[in-house]
Amino acid sequence: MRFLLTTWGSRGDVEPMAALAVALKAQGAEAVVCAPPEKEFIELLDRAGVEFAPAFMRVRDWIALAGKPPMDLPRRATEMAFAQFGALKVAAEGCDLILGTGLMPSCIAAHTLAERTGARWAHVSFCPMLLPSEHHAPFVYPGQAPADGTADNRTLWAHNVEVMDALFGGAANDLRASVGLPPVDNVRDHVFGEHPLLASDPALWPWEPTDLCRPVQTGAWVLPDTRPLPEGLDAFLGAGTPPVYVGFGSMAMGASRDAAQAAISAARAHGRRVVLAGGWAGFSLPDEGADCFLVADVNQQALFPRVAAAIHHGGAGTTFAAARAGVPQIIAPQVVDQPFWAARIEALEAGVAHDGPTPTHDSLNAALATALSPVVATHAVTLASLVHIDGAARAAAALLGQDENRAPEPTR
Repeated sequence: MRFLLTTWGSRGDVEPMAALAVALKAQGAEAVVCAPPEKEFIELLDRAGVEFAPAFMRVRDWIALAGKPPMDLPRRATEMAFAQFGALKVAAEGCDLILGTGLMPSCIAAHTLAERTGARWAHVSFCPMLLPSEHHAPFVYPGQAPADGTADNRTLWAHNVEVMDALFGGAANDLRASVGLPPVDNVRDHVFGEHPLLASDPALWPWEPTDLCRPVQTGAWVLPDTRPLPEGLDAFLGAGTPPVYVGFGSMAMGASRDAAQAAISAARAHGRRVVLAGGWAGFSLPDEGADCFLVADVNQQALFPRVAAAIHHGGAGTTFAAARAGVPQIIAPQVVDQPFWAARIEALEAGVAHDGPTPTHDSLNAALATALSPVVATHAVTLASLVHIDGAARAAAALLGQDENRAPEPTR
């Protein structure tokens, strides 16, 4: 059986798909991952031994193009859906199942191709807040909030159908018409399907039953990382007390160019050293102090168990990696699901949700005072004992023939 796993998004979207591809191969299937042709994604998939197929464009190139005025999201969605459909046609040859995630226009392209070729379709989300439920509110697209600010969650999710149709319905139906498929209404539920996969850990956020959606929660899809730490980092870690990790992943941090400096100064105020990840923001060290170490792409699975706390953006992958390592977290959320992960970690008392996306010395100084406390450290260690690491294997087993409403029992 051959699978096409497709996404268009950040590393947090690509790495879990690589993990699923590895799990599928371990269970006797073939898998190819279609992802943006970023150098780091290509290298990641190569390390994992996973076949790579390029998506239509690099993420940063698309951001530069789509960010030009006028901001017409429906038009850009149509452009992306058609372009991604063209990229996927080659990669999907001979595939029995197409599984998609990432931006909705990319998912529309993948789902349309599955219908057109007769392949099975599955959708995956990496955060519960992206799926309909009366237990939480949906992500609100800019300018798309309902007029009544007192609406309950069910009403908000009903409004979300209208929003998704307004933003993406044209892209879906234009693409469908171009390949001879009939139009659809409620593009959100059409793409998600009856039983989407939910690749997030129930210890972090258990899915509560609802009649609005019936996902299969498999647990997080974790790609094992055996890379050594960068040269000099092991010696740095061993030369003093555990440092604070600071990294904002694929976030450009355009509204907070001083985030790294603020984090370093706050850590120093607590007598802590820092490991700073440059990330897509291109952060650099503010001085040549021996108490800071700059890394590029780093093995979080090896690094996080050796830090005192992690200051980050709240991406699903980084949040899980820190939770798995038992590390107190300070999450300064930037976009989409990140505020929800910040709220979850704070609710579990395993860290602090930063108030807003723009950290300062004072705000991080206060957050570190909480995150470095013994009570938060204890809760973080307890959380680590509860998370599971076999979500990808469980998802692979479900996709390869088990009842789609169930997944194998988890192991830690």
